[in-house]
Amino acid sequence: MNECLLHVGNLPYSMNREDLEAMFLNAGTVVSASLPLHQCDNRPMGFGFVEMATPEEASKAVEMFDGREIRERNVAVCLARPRTASFFKPA
Repeated sequence: MNECLLHVGNLPYSMNREDLEAMFLNAGTVVSASLPLHQCDNRPMGFGFVEMATPEEASKAVEMFDGREIRERNVAVCLARPRTASFFKPA
């Protein structure tokens, strides 16, 4: 399991990848930030992933941002769980 990868939920739909990355820079070095988009209209799905440089920075980010209000929404930040076989839908 990647101890540096965070799941960020309940994000405002107005937030973009650059906003997400800038927010987490306050906790340390951001390796990557991503916001999955709906396939039909390219709008954010309301959650994202942020990879921090170290597990310590990831822990600091969880402490700083979990439950924090961002644009009138309380975001949820936690370590991302690994994908399981049930995550993938059969073709």
